[in-house]
Amino acid sequence: MKGMTPYQSHLSISAIIQARMGSTRLPGKVLKQVLGKPLLQWIIERLQRCKYLNSIVVATTTLPEDNPIEALALSESVECFRGDSEDVLSRYIGAMRRFGTDIGVRITGDCPLIDPSIVDEAIQLFLDPSSHFDYVSNCVKRTYPRGLDVEVFSFEALEQANRSANTKEEREHVTYYIVTHPTLFNMGSMEQKEDLSSLRLTVDTEEDFLLVSKIIEGLAEKHPHFGLPEIVTLLSNHPEWLAINAHIQQKKV
Repeated sequence: MKGMTPYQSHLSISAIIQARMGSTRLPGKVLKQVLGKPLLQWIIERLQRCKYLNSIVVATTTLPEDNPIEALALSESVECFRGDSEDVLSRYIGAMRRFGTDIGVRITGDCPLIDPSIVDEAIQLFLDPSSHFDYVSNCVKRTYPRGLDVEVFSFEALEQANRSANTKEEREHVTYYIVTHPTLFNMGSMEQKEDLSSLRLTVDTEEDFLLVSKIIEGLAEKHPHFGLPEIVTLLSNHPEWLAINAHIQQKKV
C-alpha cells in the first residue's frame, strides 16, 4: 500500500459490505442486474480498484434466503461472513474478528456507484498520523451524494461501541453509537468543496434502481473506471434523469 508508514503497512484494512435480500422497499435489490451484473458485483469490482484495501468481505445474514449472496461473494473471490439479520453491529464485529481486521471500511449494499478514489481518500484521512482518528466518514456532514457513503473505523472503536450499544438503533445501525457519542471518539469528517448532497445515487426503491441503471449504462462502456466526476458530467447532460427519483424520501434511522 503505497504512501503508508511501516506501522500502517502492517494494518489489515477490510471493506465490509453489508448486504441481504430482505430489503423493505426493494427486496432482492443487491442481486438486481445492470448490464448482466448484480448490483453487489458492481460494488465488489469497484472496491477491488481501491489502493488501500487488503481485503473485501461481504457481511450477510444466516438466513437461507441470503445463500445466493454468499455464493456471489465466493464466486468473486472475496470473503463472506454470515451473522445476525438484525444486530448488524455484531455482524461487523464478527467479520472483523474472523478475518483479523484492524480497520473496517463500511460499505452498504445499496451503493453500486461507490467511488474507489473516495474510499481511498477516506482511508488516507483516517490514517493521518497527526489526527489519531477513531472514525472517519463522508456522511456525518454530507457534501457527497447519497450512495457514495464510506465510513472508516478502528476495531477498537467498534468494539467499544459493541460493548456499550444497547438500543435497537445502536445494534441495527453499525456506527450509530459512535456518531451519537462524539465525546468518546475522535471523529473526522470528510467533505468536498462542492455540495452534491442533494444527489440521490443510492438504491432503495425501483426509481433509484432505474436512475442508477441509466448511469451505469451511460458510462460503463466508455469509462469502465468511472467515478463521481464522470457521473456529475453525465447528469449535467441529462438533467431530466434526476426527476426519476427526486420524490423519494430517505428512510429515517
